Amino acid sequence: MTRSLTLAAALTLASATPASAATAAADRLNVVVFLIDDLGWADPGCYGNRFHETPNIDKLAADGVRFTNGYSACTVCSPTRASLLTGQYPARLRVTDWIAGHRRPFAKLRVPDWTMQLPLATHSLAEAFRAAGYVSASVGKWHLGGPGSYPEQHGFDVNIGGTDKGSPPGYFAPERIPTLPPGKAGEFLPDRLAAEAVKFITANKDRPFFVYLPHYAVHTPIGGKPDVIAKYTRKAEAMGVKANPTYAALFEGVDDSVGTVRKALADLKLDGRTIVVFTSDNGGLMPITTNPPFRAGKGSAYEGGVRVPLIVYWPGVTRPGTTSDAPVITCDLYPTLAEACGLRVPAEHPVDGVSFVSHLRGGSPPARDALYWHYPHYHPGGATPYSAARFGDWRLVEFFETGKLELYNLKDDVGERTDLSARDPALTTRLRERLTAWRQSVAAQVPTPNPDYDPARDAPKKKKI
Repeated sequence: MTRSLTLAAALTLASATPASAATAAADRLNVVVFLIDDLGWADPGCYGNRFHETPNIDKLAADGVRFTNGYSACTVCSPTRASLLTGQYPARLRVTDWIAGHRRPFAKLRVPDWTMQLPLATHSLAEAFRAAGYVSASVGKWHLGGPGSYPEQHGFDVNIGGTDKGSPPGYFAPERIPTLPPGKAGEFLPDRLAAEAVKFITANKDRPFFVYLPHYAVHTPIGGKPDVIAKYTRKAEAMGVKANPTYAALFEGVDDSVGTVRKALADLKLDGRTIVVFTSDNGGLMPITTNPPFRAGKGSAYEGGVRVPLIVYWPGVTRPGTTSDAPVITCDLYPTLAEACGLRVPAEHPVDGVSFVSHLRGGSPPARDALYWHYPHYHPGGATPYSAARFGDWRLVEFFETGKLELYNLKDDVGERTDLSARDPALTTRLRERLTAWRQSVAAQVPTPNPDYDPARDAPKKKKI
C-alpha cells in the first residue's frame, strides 16, 4: 500500500516529530539529487565551458568529486530516470525509450513492445529511503507514467510538478502543470522548483530526507529571463562565438537552483550531513548545444548521447576538488546512496549498478567488467536500434538494422572517428559475444524484422523529443 502526503501534510508531520526522532535524525545523512534534462557533458563551466556561467555547479565540483567518465543509462530521458530510481539497466526494466516514444511503422525493424511506465512492482530508491525512516519528495519532471504511476505510487511522500509529460508548456508561470500549484505570475520554473525543494527541506529539517529534484530544464521549449538572455547575447558577440543565449540563460537558472538549495542547507545547518548529487539524463541535444569532444548528442549511439556531467559531494568524505576518471553510470547511484545511507536493498531486487562509496572515500574505482546500453528503438535525432558497451578503453556499438559493428578506442579516439573493427576482428568478435551475453542476462528485448517494411513510406516524422 502506498502513502501520499501533500506538502502541507509534510509540514504538519515535520512539526509533530518527537524530540527523540529529531535527535536520531541528527545522525542520519540527507540526500539531494539534481537530475538535469538534456544537459551535455561540456555544458558546465567546471567541465571546460567558457560561455556558460555556472558558479554554483562549479562550487559543488570544487567541494566534491567531479567524474569525467560519467554516463547516463540511456541516450534518452525516461529510461535513465527509471535506472536511477531502481539501480537497474533500462533493458532489464524494459523501459527502453522516452515515454511515449517514436513510431516508425514502415521501418526495417519492428521495435519491441516495451514498458511505458516505471513498473509498479519494481522496488525504488524512494521506497528504500522510506523503509529506513526517511521522508522524500520528487520535485520536478517525472515522465515515468501517468496517474497511477506517479511518484506517490513509487515511494515518494510528496510529488511537486511531476506528471507523465516530458517537457513543460513553458518556463514561466502560469506553468499549467497539474501537480504544481499555481505560483506567482511570470515566475521562472527553475526558481519555482528550487523554492519548493527548500520548503520541503525546511519543513523536514528535523527528519532525514531524500529530495529528488529532476529539473524540466534544459529541455525544449527553451526559455530564459529576458535580462539573462540579453547578457549572453552580448557575451556571444564579444567572444565571437556561435552559442545559444536562451539555452545559456535557462542553464543559468538551473545553476541558480543549485545555489538556492545549497544555501538553504547551510542556513539550516544541514549542509554538513547532506549528500548532493548533480547529473544529467542524457547527452546534450544538438544543435541547441554541442558536446565536444564527443561524437553526436542526445538520441545517438555515440558518446555524445550518453556522456554526462556527474558531481558528488559527501561532506567529510569526498576530498574537495577531486577529479575521477572512473567510468560510472546512472544505475550506480542507487547502490551508492543505499550503502552511504545504510538502506536495505530487498534480496529479491536485482541491482545492476555498482556502489562507488569506497571510491568516494578515496579508494579504488569499483570493479566491473563493462558498462552497457541497449536502445532497440528509432529516434528522431537519428539513432537506429542498437546496443553498445564500454570495456575499459574499448567501446563497441552493434547496429541491429545492418548487423554492423563499430569498435573505438576511447583512450586514443574519444571522438569515435576511427572504427577499428576491421583491424581487429578477433577482439571485435569477443566483445560482441560479451555484449550478447549481457543482453541475455537481463532478458533484453530486441527488435524484429518488420513485415510492413516499406522504405518509400519510412520517412521519419518530426516530433517533440
